[in-house]
This record gives sequence, C-alpha cells and structure tokens, in this order.
Amino acid sequence: MKLDHINISAPADLLVKVRDFYCNMLGLTEGFRPAMSRGGYWLYADGKAIIHLVESQEHYHNEKQGYFDHFALQATGLALVLAKLDAADVSYRLSYNAEIDLSQVFCHDPSGTRVEINFPGESV
Repeated sequence: MKLDHINISAPADLLVKVRDFYCNMLGLTEGFRPAMSRGGYWLYADGKAIIHLVESQEHYHNEKQGYFDHFALQATGLALVLAKLDAADVSYRLSYNAEIDLSQVFCHDPSGTRVEINFPGESV
C-alpha cells in the first residue's frame, strides 16, 4: 500500500491561495481534474495528482482535527524553496539531521495545514 494523495477542503477563495502556495513555493502544477459536483484543483508532481483541493463551505479552520499533525513531501532545491518562502514572508522552521543527511522545512500553507518538506542530501 502507498499514499495516493491528500485532500484539503475549504472555501473557494482560500483554495486559490492554497493552490498558489503549492505551485509557487514548491513547484507543483495544476492539472487535469475530472468533472465533479464541487469546484477545486488537482495539483501534480511528477505526473501524479498528489494534492486535491475541493471547494467546501462545510469545512472550517479549527485548532486540530482529530490527531492529524502534518503531511510530508520530498523535494530538491532547498535554497530556492527557502528563498521563495522568505520572499513570500512565510514562517518556517528549518532543521538538519546529520545522521541521515536530511534537511527538513516545516511550515503551514494558507489553509493552516502543516507541511514538512524533506530535502535528502541538501543543507544550507
């Protein structure tokens, strides 16, 4: 078994900000999304829709939903991603684990979802 995608459901105006965050900060691309009863976007990496954004007036920001904490993405180009986050004034925490040669960036997208971005073999 493997993880297929994550889904974020929010009002339409917030989804645009979330879409732009993942596309502009991390290089995901908006791609094909089949016709559905609610609006939204599918965001792709390497030809796969990994983030589904769905318009919803029934989902609202809350402190915590269940025990979900974050999801993680693996990326390359640590310095570029940090520069983009800095330019957009997005707060983040950077850590490096020398034992496994892994830099990690922790931030929140505009919907408040916590994202971990892993950069194997890269450090600043």
